[in-house]
Amino acid sequence: MEMEEKKYRLINYNFKLIILVITAMIIGSVIIISVEPGKLNKQIMGVCACVIGMIIVSLIDYHFICKYYMVLYAINIVLLLLILVMGAGSETHGASRWFVISDSLTIQPSEFSKIILIICTAVFLEKHSETLNTLKTIAQLALFLAIPIGLIAAEPDLSTSLCLFFTLFTVIFIGGLSLKLIGIAILVLIPCIGGFFWYIQQDNLPQFLIDYQINRILGFIYGSEYGSSTDQQDNSVMAIGSGQLSGKGINNSTIATVKDTKLISEQQTDFIFSAVGEELGFIGSVIIIAILALIVLQCIRVARHASDKKGMYIASGMAALICYQTFINIGVATAILPNTGLPLPFISYGLSSLVSICAGMGLVLNVNLQKKKY
Repeated sequence: MEMEEKKYRLINYNFKLIILVITAMIIGSVIIISVEPGKLNKQIMGVCACVIGMIIVSLIDYHFICKYYMVLYAINIVLLLLILVMGAGSETHGASRWFVISDSLTIQPSEFSKIILIICTAVFLEKHSETLNTLKTIAQLALFLAIPIGLIAAEPDLSTSLCLFFTLFTVIFIGGLSLKLIGIAILVLIPCIGGFFWYIQQDNLPQFLIDYQINRILGFIYGSEYGSSTDQQDNSVMAIGSGQLSGKGINNSTIATVKDTKLISEQQTDFIFSAVGEELGFIGSVIIIAILALIVLQCIRVARHASDKKGMYIASGMAALICYQTFINIGVATAILPNTGLPLPFISYGLSSLVSICAGMGLVLNVNLQKKKY
């Protein structure tokens, strides 16, 4: 059956969402260039390309994209396997997560997995809406999602796999997962979590985590004397605190800053919030958090008015992804959570992250274009 041609009206375009996204990327670019001036041209080109790509994706019917969800799923699995099995990726800090295209261009497949798996979960839930709480359907869904998430965890990239797990679990919950089943899962997980913390402290047992992952967890719980150094996070907290109310200013060269002393390596990526706090202060930090919160709320609003369940799941998934990833990134920068490697959406430097999150926003914009008519 041929798909019905969609005719969109400009009045239905969610300009609030696109303005918020562009604003976040502009602020992020200003901070990145302040921290690492050499990234100027690449960052500007990346942001412009992502805005154009987001608008193009927003005009493609999300039903058409969802129709080929298994093709996307297969491509995702192949790329993740190439990273692991064939050693096609570039290894950094003991992890192989990137394809190196050139000295200035790398691609991280796990970033695109986030959007692809949200699409796949949305299609699966719509197809199995009547049988979601049966053992057979839950087992199928668990296996379907466990393969790519397991491959990401094996890179190793525990932070991305956990963020994906919580995001997809939220989508499944919205899809109608039984509260009884959730309660049973919690009762099972609580002793498992306790057993996990005991297990990783046993030197005489084989470990399924990499040494640096174990050290980061133990260092967070017991202090650096029992695990890896927490200098990065300590310096991040110091940088955020030094910004006080209004910050030291963008490109400030009269006051000593953490970025000038290089106390945080690659500050423009996972620890970009430390630069936000230092240069823009408490006010700037609150503005960044407010913009990201408004993006999440816009995605939720789109989900509530989506024309079908599939669109609702996609928009809800993007809201959950941005929410969890923001919480984890800022939690790490403020030493609330153990050190991980997740970028701050729209703000951190990284082309793969920016392209994938903008593609997801394009899908949300298209869902909004096809919202319910009242």
